Amino acid sequence: MFAMVLDQPGKPLVGRTLPDPAVGPGQVLARVAACAVCRTDLHVVDGELARPKLPLIPGHEIVARVVTCGAGVAGLAPGARIGIPWLGWSCGTCPHCRAGRENLCPDARFTGYDIDGGYADHVAADARYCFALPDAYDDLHAAPLLCAGLIGWRSLVKAGEGRRLGIYGFGAAAHIVTQVARWQGREVYAFTRAGDVEAQRFARAMGAVWAGASSDPPPQPLDAAIIFAPVGLLVPLALAAVRPGGRVVCGGIHMSDIPAFPYDILWGEREIVSVANLTRADAEAFLRIAPLVPVRTEVERFDLADANRALAALRSGAVSGAAVLVPPP
Repeated sequence: MFAMVLDQPGKPLVGRTLPDPAVGPGQVLARVAACAVCRTDLHVVDGELARPKLPLIPGHEIVARVVTCGAGVAGLAPGARIGIPWLGWSCGTCPHCRAGRENLCPDARFTGYDIDGGYADHVAADARYCFALPDAYDDLHAAPLLCAGLIGWRSLVKAGEGRRLGIYGFGAAAHIVTQVARWQGREVYAFTRAGDVEAQRFARAMGAVWAGASSDPPPQPLDAAIIFAPVGLLVPLALAAVRPGGRVVCGGIHMSDIPAFPYDILWGEREIVSVANLTRADAEAFLRIAPLVPVRTEVERFDLADANRALAALRSGAVSGAAVLVPPP
């Protein structure tokens, strides 16, 4: 198979021909049709997440079709279309797993981090952590649902049911969450980098009732805010924007240090919470909801061999919606 491989964080990915992955009991071998590029991939490639297996094939928003099934796989057959997300395995026996919080399993393994992922034309995955995808989406447009959608959904649930929702950082996850929030009857207020007129236009096109710079106060106090941008400075800004009793959700896996802030913007029973990973229940719930909204994913297609260019575009903020890698036929 052909894959784009990370040999060392901070270095470009290298295109390489490798043997197809071996398939063990409970696993499937699948042909990759599309793999979206996530900011988490960028954190891994840039060395901000410090313990990836190396060498590594990144990518965890994978749409693929089953080629072969290992022993013990039930419910999947060759040709089945599946989605393969970030959570690739959990122990099932620790207190977190038994409580339905497998996202916090201390031994969990993650696709494109501990397990080779989808920046390749083939991938092996645990069948229990693969999902059927809604027929309403083609491969290209389904790919962003598998992390931008899933983590966005978990963040939205964490934000509670308040009507006025702020979103800081308007990229792949935000453009999906905005559509779901609007479907739920909420108002969305979008915050972008100062002067990013294109991102603000994109946010309004997705349904935001207001869009401005992250340092701008919203026209009304927010009930909750979700921060997708990996910028710690946004936490006190979001706290200052939410009403007493409001909640700030940090939706990313990595964030720069949060600066000191005055206690009075936290006082009033405001809360700061984080979102870690996802559960299979999150995936099942969101993939049922997405076609009902219906969520429309905005994508920019890149050839698999152009993965470094796609990562650079995401790093610079040049992608509206999601970049998606497509292997050669």
